[in-house]
Amino acid sequence: MKRELDLKEEGQEYGQVSKMLGNGRVQVFCFDGKQRVCHIRGKLRKKVWINVGDIILVGLRDYQDDKGDVILKYTPDEARRLKNEGLIPENAKLNENDEQDEGEVEFLDHVGEDAESGDEAASDKSSSDSDSDKSDEESEKEEESEEESEEESDEDSDDSDNVREEDLAAGRGFKEDTRRGGNRGGKNKYGKRR
Repeated sequence: MKRELDLKEEGQEYGQVSKMLGNGRVQVFCFDGKQRVCHIRGKLRKKVWINVGDIILVGLRDYQDDKGDVILKYTPDEARRLKNEGLIPENAKLNENDEQDEGEVEFLDHVGEDAESGDEAASDKSSSDSDSDKSDEESEKEEESEEESEEESDEDSDDSDNVREEDLAAGRGFKEDTRRGGNRGGKNKYGKRR
């Protein structure tokens, strides 16, 4: 669906976005040779995305020559038509990478790449089968070393169990401290002893 090409009227100028300033403002090089800071009007905000290099129609302000308002963003096709009709200079570099119209979704078909990556996965699987014999022996050695380290840690934990049993025998029960400060003692946040 092509819309009618809107041409500039009195008080308007064609321009190209040179920098995004944020807060709904852009720096525009207008084709009358002036650099202007333009405000993106509310109708375009969050509906029409303006990028660096886009050709736009700027509404000039009578009282501020260095400021303007973005009235319209031209699609790449419309910008090419303006250039062919001589309304914008020939040396203006058009933003050609934004080919698709608003609302269009472009799906890319990667069938050839999937088939190649599938072949690679199959070759990886066959090579991993030959490595599995070696990895079985290595995994057995790792399991044995893990068992030895577990036995050593069991011996270490016996000492800590003995301490708890001694505390229990002496009447000092082992209980988790659920207070905010832990076992530190000291003072609370109000300066009082715990």
